[in-house]
Amino acid sequence: MANRFIRTHKQLHLEGEGVHESFRKLVSMNTSKSETVKEHPLKPSRRSMPCLAQSQTHPQSLSKHSSFLQPNRVQPQPQPQPLSAGTSTATVDVESERGRMFFSFRRFPPFSSVFLSGVGKEKDTYTDDSEHGNYDARTDQSLLLQNKLTRQKTEPRTKSSLKADAMASSGLFFKDGKKRIDYILVYKKSSPQVEKRSTFEKNLRAEGLMLEREPAVTNSDIMFVKIHCPWETLCKYAERMNIRMPFRKKCYYTDWRSKTMGRNMRELKSWLPRNPMKLDKEALPDLEETDCYTAPFSRARIHHFTINNKDSFFSNSTRSRIVHHMLQRTKYEDGKSKMGINRLLNNGTYEAAFPPHEGSHKSRHPIKTHGAQNHRHLLYERWARWGMWYKYQPLDLIRRYFGEKIGLYFAWLGWYTGMLIPAALVGLFVFLYGLFTMDSSQVSKEICEANETIMCPMCERNCTLQKLNESCIYAKVTHLFDNGGTVFFAIFMAIWATVFLEFWKRRRAVLTYDWDLIDWEDEELRPQFEAKYSQVERVNPITGKPEPFQPFPDKLSRLMVSVSGIFFMISLVLTAVFAVVVYRLVAMEQFASFKWYFIKKYWQFATSGTGVCINFMIIMSLNVVYEKVAYLLTDLEHPRTESEWENSFALKMFLFQFVNLNSSIFYIAFFLGRFAGRPGKYNKLFNRWRLEECHPSGCLIDLCLQMGVIMVLKQMWNNFMELGYPLLQNWWSRRKMKRGGQLMEHKISLPQWEKDWNLQPMNLHGLMDEYLEMVLQFGFTTIFVAAFPLAPLLALLNNIIEIRLDAYKFVTQWRRPMPARATDIGIWYGILEGIGVLAVITNAFVIAITSDYIPRFVYAYKYGPCTDQGYRQEKCLKGYVNSSLSVFDLSELGMGYSGYCRYRDYRAPPWSSTPYEFTLQFWHVLAARLAFIIVFEHLVFGIKSFIAYLIPDMPKDLCDRMRREKYLVQEMMYEAELEHLQRERKKNGKQYHHEWP
Repeated sequence: MANRFIRTHKQLHLEGEGVHESFRKLVSMNTSKSETVKEHPLKPSRRSMPCLAQSQTHPQSLSKHSSFLQPNRVQPQPQPQPLSAGTSTATVDVESERGRMFFSFRRFPPFSSVFLSGVGKEKDTYTDDSEHGNYDARTDQSLLLQNKLTRQKTEPRTKSSLKADAMASSGLFFKDGKKRIDYILVYKKSSPQVEKRSTFEKNLRAEGLMLEREPAVTNSDIMFVKIHCPWETLCKYAERMNIRMPFRKKCYYTDWRSKTMGRNMRELKSWLPRNPMKLDKEALPDLEETDCYTAPFSRARIHHFTINNKDSFFSNSTRSRIVHHMLQRTKYEDGKSKMGINRLLNNGTYEAAFPPHEGSHKSRHPIKTHGAQNHRHLLYERWARWGMWYKYQPLDLIRRYFGEKIGLYFAWLGWYTGMLIPAALVGLFVFLYGLFTMDSSQVSKEICEANETIMCPMCERNCTLQKLNESCIYAKVTHLFDNGGTVFFAIFMAIWATVFLEFWKRRRAVLTYDWDLIDWEDEELRPQFEAKYSQVERVNPITGKPEPFQPFPDKLSRLMVSVSGIFFMISLVLTAVFAVVVYRLVAMEQFASFKWYFIKKYWQFATSGTGVCINFMIIMSLNVVYEKVAYLLTDLEHPRTESEWENSFALKMFLFQFVNLNSSIFYIAFFLGRFAGRPGKYNKLFNRWRLEECHPSGCLIDLCLQMGVIMVLKQMWNNFMELGYPLLQNWWSRRKMKRGGQLMEHKISLPQWEKDWNLQPMNLHGLMDEYLEMVLQFGFTTIFVAAFPLAPLLALLNNIIEIRLDAYKFVTQWRRPMPARATDIGIWYGILEGIGVLAVITNAFVIAITSDYIPRFVYAYKYGPCTDQGYRQEKCLKGYVNSSLSVFDLSELGMGYSGYCRYRDYRAPPWSSTPYEFTLQFWHVLAARLAFIIVFEHLVFGIKSFIAYLIPDMPKDLCDRMRREKYLVQEMMYEAELEHLQRERKKNGKQYHHEWP
């Protein structure tokens, strides 16, 4: 954001000024003329010079029914330089001829709040604003951008009182139209839990909250409890929760590049074409609060903070977070565990608890001409609409409305989607290379022309002898994925995963700095943990205060039970995979003798296809069980903080679903056809079913089919469950209200809390499902990418839809989630790093074992026509197919056949001295495979480590800015304290001189 600076005709360097000198200048600037000490013209010190705050803008299109029209209850005091309602809190009047600065302060009872305003040499002015004053500046709504700056005129008190009913009916205020609703509780009048609810609400009032009941319009059994948090309660809990609040705007005059190159860069950019992916600056509000220095809120030092209006000092998301904190820790019965809104929701005392949306997401008037009605409307128009799919996301606005935790998720999702673009392009290039070279491939040519080569039967009964050229289509399709670019693409994707994660760390560092999350730590204990271990306490080594403590034996025993549950569920997954394998063995013989000719001819495709579909249904069924088990095991562990609970739960869900989703893929990639035996001596399961073999063209086609079907079907199912299911539920709830005889023609008069009640609640586990879906997709994109190079392209197309789908869901279909804070994506980053390491290993094994890259390589250099001449072109693979097929005597089968058939292996022919034993070429191929795995892994891991070392976790200019800001914050806090003491002395009439207070 742009910051305007006050510059005098002479520049002073901050580094050359001492702390004592700055104090002397501050004292001299505030010394009255009646004092004995003579004033000298002083140049303004940059250390103590605040920036000019930007003027706020107001919506021009707020209708009479808008929830953001609020009455101006306090008439402004007449000043020599009148201040508009949109004037910011920190303005400075500079006397250029003297280089002097003057500050004036306003105080709010019962606390002394410092207000900076330009009044020249006039006296300090003090005004008292009531708790429910006008949202005249720094409100959530005043930050909505308009085409031109306007000054909001005060309205007569009589007119504002006429609007109170309209404001109350809008659904964002109490009946008096003044108290803003911070949270909503919903319960049924028929609920038997009256005593618990009464005690809970009584304790809420005792904590300082204000409650108001309101019956539902569409259901006589539903009652809403509106909660408002007054100023004193907000201050008390903001101090307890260590919430950081702004106290002065940032001054970036230390950025020398913006000084020397800013003008030239702006001129250069004006000549360049405009980036169509960027949002117009006129389309988004100027979120000024992200450009302020912040400090932990303290009532004792409230005079340090920039408070223009007590109603708007704490944003809506912060107010909701404070109220949620109180709801989580309020008791409803006597007992150490009888506390928290979550337990009341589980036992049916309340039906729901949520913060309200800021209004409707739609408007009758276009946003370009009439502006946005509220932030929800702005998010819908500039983010959630499908027509904005190619635009960057307004992350600052998302963070302001939904909180930092959801903002970080969408920032990570957007970064991941952008990084998929180069991976998708390279994967598409590898696929197209295989497509264009399909007909010229020597291996495909030999298979398609082998009309005299008879292949051995692939099943015990009802299988006829097939010719090799019947696998022509399979050979060509296999070449699409298994060609000369496969190894290059596998190395590229391993490096890409490292670059993606390293640059995300840099991006996260910038976001945490911009969103003031650098020093934030989640040390807030879970209410369940406090209630469980309230009898055992120890001193916190950081805070020095006693807190509940979980003994190590108790923690270890609970952890062992949890680990046992995890292994049990994983064994259940492996059992399900084994059942699918048995199905494939049974179905193989049934399809080979099927009546329909098409299925009988392509029985292997039918077996693989039905096996994949059955496996997918088992996967989706078991996911429901895993979620419940993981929830129970995580609660059993009693994690200390909310972030620890989320990390533990996320790890369990990832392990369950990763094994569930990938176990069948691992079976096909590394076990299918490896232990089948040879003709005449096949290995059988339970001495009954012959183990499945690979197709004559290889096993890679089965792996591609398995990955493609599961990836596409799972993404389609997830998208339906995320958007289609909530849409159906909301439609059904509206239909029920219509069938109940409600007058839906009066729907426009429904208050906002009732509209939100008809929406669907956010997932019980928050963003866990969203992250899990993307992390599993990341696994598909990297782990077996050598077998399916189109995976990054499919992931990119899905994510483009996913971003707007999630945005539409959050804005229109879900109730507003509780705005939570977070500094990173949690344990998911470690999981992504683990997937990157696993991807290197699996791709090495896929290339070496599953694909035919190594056998072709060995043949070309050792056994082909180009032996000892180097691998130069496709002609060096001439005769490869015949070399990779062994000979078997059909008379040994006892099925009435005679002659010879061929099968995939490196064994001696039946007429040799050692029939059916492994040949020397087999051992050469095996040694080459092992050597490739070792070389590939060490090479790729070395490159990954080197790249990770080269890329710093934080940009250098950000490090410098953070160190500089830390110094300035200390100076500003100290000087603000000095100014406050000087004001107090002057107010009390005490004489003082230029000395340390």
